[in-house]
Amino acid sequence: MNKNILLVDDDLDILSALKILLVPEGYGVNLCQTPSSALAAIKKTQFDLVLMDLNYSLDTTSGEEGLTLIADIRKLEDDLPIVVMTGWATVEVAVSTMQNGANDFIQKPWDIERLISIINNQLKLASSEKNSQKLTQQNQLLQQRLDSEFKGDIISQSPVMQKTLALIEQVAQSHACILLTGENGTGKSMFARYIHQHSNRKDANQISVNMGAVSETLFESEMFGHVKGAFTDAKSTRIGRFELADGGSLFLDEIANTPYSQQAKLLRVLEDQQFEKVGASKTQSVDVRLICASNANLNQMVAAGEFRKDLLYRINTIAIEIPALRHRKEDIVLLADAFLTQWANKYGRNKLVLDEQAKYALVSYDWPGNIRELNHVLERAQILCQGVFINVNDLGLSVNTTQTDTAKVDVKQGEFTEKQTLDSLADLELTIIDQRLKHFDGNVLKAAKSLGLSRSALYRRLDKI
Repeated sequence: MNKNILLVDDDLDILSALKILLVPEGYGVNLCQTPSSALAAIKKTQFDLVLMDLNYSLDTTSGEEGLTLIADIRKLEDDLPIVVMTGWATVEVAVSTMQNGANDFIQKPWDIERLISIINNQLKLASSEKNSQKLTQQNQLLQQRLDSEFKGDIISQSPVMQKTLALIEQVAQSHACILLTGENGTGKSMFARYIHQHSNRKDANQISVNMGAVSETLFESEMFGHVKGAFTDAKSTRIGRFELADGGSLFLDEIANTPYSQQAKLLRVLEDQQFEKVGASKTQSVDVRLICASNANLNQMVAAGEFRKDLLYRINTIAIEIPALRHRKEDIVLLADAFLTQWANKYGRNKLVLDEQAKYALVSYDWPGNIRELNHVLERAQILCQGVFINVNDLGLSVNTTQTDTAKVDVKQGEFTEKQTLDSLADLELTIIDQRLKHFDGNVLKAAKSLGLSRSALYRRLDKI
């Protein structure tokens, strides 16, 4: 495909000479005689390079019109190569043009071979930089896909989780902003991926941002991007997270950590779906579906003046609380089994099996760290267990923390007696079995299967109880 060059000079003879020179080289050329007409052309047409004079009608030596044109072009096209030519060449003029955004400089009358060489080199550099930027962006998107890939369905048989999933699936198809709340480790980021993959944006990208890791000074650059030269370390144009998520979903984890001074800027993008890169004046539009997560009480933060009320209203169109693991005990053994499969595959070992006492311990534990803690406990057990069956000792859970809501415990003493422990476990087991039987309308085979037991094993437990 022919490269398209914009030629800008107030001397029509020079424009004609350049056209005669460049067209046989395979370039398409457009001619402009004034800075204003050049800017109008750039707004309408995609050019690969601008070859422009530095002096125009106001004067023939200062170069002020040309420097202004360079600055105006940079506001429109940050990465468009600009080659300046002038008959009043000095070191100071050359330095000034480069400092103001030109890519190269040539003196009139030009050496034909050098001019062609400069044009070719600038086009190659621009092409290389654009390909590099595309590759970087593609790698980022690929990594986002790998990081956010969700395989399989969410494991859940507990009534509270079934209710939550039903709500999530209902709202996933909408374009509404969703706020996921809940304790640390409940899997809010996983549910954000689940929402995305059950939405009509599932074929686009989901971009995730941990707002706690975005510093106040880099907030705009990270979220909206920046143009080359916008600040000292801006050596190249950066694509922000909103632009990367265009057409897809943007997940802002730990939204409560957004610096207060930047919340108004975030609100503006969410309301208008428009932003400007740092250092650029051109407004860009995006189409993103926002999903946020927080373990903080945002209403309390609003009351304390730490979070904007209008931003909270914008992000919590639909608020969904992810249940803590201790409130979905029916899922614990199923989740543990899935994690054991995951870690066995990762470490290239046979899958281990939880013995009955280990299962009791898992269900009895309070899980302050929720699913994340359960996953870590099972990884450690997979590594340290010496046999085929994981026992209570392999789990490393302390007795004092395996307290349940149904346990018969003297809270003041804070300790179990041996009899209390056995009674609590028996009561808990009976409660779980009863819940499973009710869930499957008395079908013993299905209830046993859901608990990882055979039918005969389930009957034996009922007899013991």
